[in-house]
Amino acid sequence: MAIKLNSIDFRKGAVLIYKRHKRTTGDAAPDSPSVGGTLPHFLQEPEDAYIIKSNPIRLRCRAAPALQIFFKCNGEWVHQNQHMSQEYLDQDTGLKVREVMINVSRQQVEDFHGPEDYWCLCVAWSHLGTSKSRKATVRIAYLRKNFEQDPQGKEVPIKGMIVLHCRPPEGVPAAEVEWLKNEELVSSLSDDNIDTRADHNLIINEARLSDSANYTCLASNIVAKRRSATATVVVFVNGGWSLWTEWSPCSVDCGRGVQKRSRTCTNPAPLNGGAFCEGMSVQKSTCNALCPVDGGWEEWSEWTLCSAQCERQRWRECNAPAPRHRGKMCEGESHAMENCTGGICTQSMDGSNDVALYSGLAAGVIAVAVLIISVTLYRRSQSEYGVDVIDSSALAGGFQTFNFKTARQGETGQFMADVVCVVSVGVSLLVSHGAIAEDTSWEMYMLINQAQSSAPSEERCEILLGPEVTYGPPGLSLSSPVAMTIAHCAEVSAENWNIQLKRQTKDNKWEEVMSVEDESTSCYCLLDSKSCHLLLDEPGSYALVGEPLNEHAGKRLKVAVFGSLEASSLNYSLRVYCVDDTPHAFQGVVSAETSRGGLLLEEPKTLLFKGNTYSLQVSIQDLPQFLWSIKPFTTCQEFSFCQVWSSNQQPLHCAFSLERFTTATMQLSCKISVRQVKGHEQILQVYTSTLPFFMQADCTVTSQTGAKAFKIPLSIRQRICATFDTANAKGKDWQLLAQKLHIQRNLSYFAKQRSPSGVILSLWEAQHQASGDLDSLASALEEISKIHSKSLAHSPSETEPDFNQ
Repeated sequence: MAIKLNSIDFRKGAVLIYKRHKRTTGDAAPDSPSVGGTLPHFLQEPEDAYIIKSNPIRLRCRAAPALQIFFKCNGEWVHQNQHMSQEYLDQDTGLKVREVMINVSRQQVEDFHGPEDYWCLCVAWSHLGTSKSRKATVRIAYLRKNFEQDPQGKEVPIKGMIVLHCRPPEGVPAAEVEWLKNEELVSSLSDDNIDTRADHNLIINEARLSDSANYTCLASNIVAKRRSATATVVVFVNGGWSLWTEWSPCSVDCGRGVQKRSRTCTNPAPLNGGAFCEGMSVQKSTCNALCPVDGGWEEWSEWTLCSAQCERQRWRECNAPAPRHRGKMCEGESHAMENCTGGICTQSMDGSNDVALYSGLAAGVIAVAVLIISVTLYRRSQSEYGVDVIDSSALAGGFQTFNFKTARQGETGQFMADVVCVVSVGVSLLVSHGAIAEDTSWEMYMLINQAQSSAPSEERCEILLGPEVTYGPPGLSLSSPVAMTIAHCAEVSAENWNIQLKRQTKDNKWEEVMSVEDESTSCYCLLDSKSCHLLLDEPGSYALVGEPLNEHAGKRLKVAVFGSLEASSLNYSLRVYCVDDTPHAFQGVVSAETSRGGLLLEEPKTLLFKGNTYSLQVSIQDLPQFLWSIKPFTTCQEFSFCQVWSSNQQPLHCAFSLERFTTATMQLSCKISVRQVKGHEQILQVYTSTLPFFMQADCTVTSQTGAKAFKIPLSIRQRICATFDTANAKGKDWQLLAQKLHIQRNLSYFAKQRSPSGVILSLWEAQHQASGDLDSLASALEEISKIHSKSLAHSPSETEPDFNQ
């Protein structure tokens, strides 16, 4: 076999290689190599490269086994003298490794005008044949100056999405993009709210105030860096209205005036050019203040018959006219007495059997609850003022109770008797039998202050827990303390509240009388879940105030919903009240609603309101949307914490104005939710089948007078006092009575009383006015009798008193 090997021809820069071939008629096959027996294998292939400015680049190839390696660029062989080669032995394989390098200049690349990029590859020869490497492209690197799209500044509302677009300048290789925020690099890795991966754009999912800044798009490759124009992003906040303030007092004391309320654009305040609140910051409304009417005396009554004490009496009423609308009371005396025998009286003053023991009762319902009590030794034969006469058989029990419904300042009521009187709702004054000396006469009064009270101290965050009550007159001489009961709204807990009794001084300041947890000999205080029972010796103005000790302190609110048809037959108004849970506060709401034709639509409910600074929300729910509509943005209304917590016994309410689409709609059903944020909730269910005829719940307060009032029969009372006022060796004294009646604290107060047992019974009667529970008193006496019966086994000669006689 003959083999011919031609020489290599470098004409025109080409490398012409003639391989050895067998002279056969079939395909030519190379001779077997002397080593290996494999085609050349590339250990390093040329890589893509970029020419930066005028600097040439170098391409490399390594192959084994290889006799020769040459570069071919753009389909043409590179001249041999442009190759740089070296050869060495691979110690691991024992093969010769050949490495070849060439330089490619900027000029070469620029002079090439082919359909594709400038490219080069390697061809390696061995005895077995040839192998080609991958193509490596060579490009001139550059980065143009101008961005194809600069980011644009924008104004975005808070919590809105921010998208900044950036298209970098054209370049080879393609530029990479980064973002600068106020010249600081932005990293999406450290902030989940930012995304910089989406097609060079900067995306902020939810704008924050801190995202207001100057943003710059930064493009760079191996040649240069380019900065875009700066885009200023402003995150703004639109203003929002605060809650309305309370309506101001009427601008006039008498006649037609104006009242107003205001709100501020601070919830939130506008920031960074945000829009100011739309609407009015001040609302004005006309008001009519009722003019005061001063009271005037009516004519004196006829003189009574001459009594056994040679005296006669007459009376007059302050009702011509009666004082109204803060008018003045009549000046002067309502009762007159004179000698009727010319100063000569032949009858004995000891003839008490012939003296009438009791007088009549007169009362009226007034603007502030006022009860005039005339205690006297003489009887009036009939009632002249429309109130039940207290007969002597009723008074034989020792106590008599007279209950007023909610009253208002300026009207008066009076009665004469040695009795117990209950004024208004949740407030009572009990004057025990014998508290007034038999030979004296006093006019007593009691009123409830309807104005804003100054008793709570703002410095100590105190609030009023019940109505401010005054009884008098000043200088009243009492043989035993009176029992006053004031309803309160506190959720009683010694750990959460510091509850105090305060009294108004002569200079109209308030002083602390005692804390309900303390012991005192000047007055007595017994606090239960809904009322505070006081034993008082001194007339004056009293108030129960509370200082919260922590955020768990709570007070009870009574929530109720009233409804009434508006002037248009299609409109209906729902009014939701949130007032302190005292009978007096709610009775004021009932009176106001009655005067405007409102009807109670659901039984009032009690809501515990905590002192944790969270607001109160009132919302209407489940309103049939195809039958009824409601004004926009009024489905949920809110009272601030301070409005509710420091309401000072004033009624707090909001209104929902509903409109039915047709007069054929005769049914309304919905729910009213009253809830404290992060606190308790109450649901009021409103349902009616015929709008004009809502069922009216019973909102009145039952009062009892005369023989119907709860009392301990006088004979039993006297026997109890006679038995327990004197201590004995067997312990059957007033302290044992107090223990069995569950009055076990501050016993030193009773010890200084002339009749400790009588004062204990007065306190017990004050506690049980509502229930009239004489059975519990009988049970206590029965327990005492059992204790005494055991002691009789050792002393059988002693006689056990019978309390049932």
